[in-house]
Amino acid sequence: MNLETCTFQNFLDGQILLLNKPIGWSSFDVVKKIRNLILKRYNQNKIKIGHAGTLDPLASGLLLICTGKYTKKITELQEKPKTYTGSLTLGATTPSYDLETKIDTTYSISHINKKTIELARLNFIGEIKQKPPIFSALKKGGERLYKKARRGEKVELKNRIVTVYDFKILNTNMPTIDFEITCSKGTYIRSIAHDFGRTLKSGAYLSKLSRTSIGEYNLKKSCSVNSFEKHLNI
Repeated sequence: MNLETCTFQNFLDGQILLLNKPIGWSSFDVVKKIRNLILKRYNQNKIKIGHAGTLDPLASGLLLICTGKYTKKITELQEKPKTYTGSLTLGATTPSYDLETKIDTTYSISHINKKTIELARLNFIGEIKQKPPIFSALKKGGERLYKKARRGEKVELKNRIVTVYDFKILNTNMPTIDFEITCSKGTYIRSIAHDFGRTLKSGAYLSKLSRTSIGEYNLKKSCSVNSFEKHLNI
């Protein structure tokens, strides 16, 4: 799609936009920004826009934005396998399982080596059980869990079954492990990082994350929000 020559009708008929979400933005922030840019460019006041798969504010990477009639494709797109690259840091945990909250407990990592890391990795391939982080956008009682967590409320969360199709260790530079994971819808990489540390009889938290693909859609073909604005000639 040539954004410089497209019309508002193109967006109404439906487009799948590949955006590179920056760190610090919520997925909703990106949707809101893209909606406002399109409405401003074509002097309109309404259009349907949604995203196919939430990314945490501290994560970057591929976010699929559907416009117009293609918002009906969101459920289909969400079902596609997703690939992430990132880093987990051993020897400590945080309540949010990532860098959103401060370290609450530290652990020894002196017993961890390449062999124990490899044995731990094997536990996270195939169908696995995991609990979503309390600091997540899931709802309970009509309210986002992260709001309850920030108030210090305790919430009982049930295990869910997710599928990890592939889990590669790309590099180990203790206490940091770089990885690539391909997984099913609903998988929390933060939970994998947390559980990975526990499997190693230590602790771990997610220190970096980027989504690189959703099905056949790849981050390499995405554009930044700033580039999208520029291409619209605003």
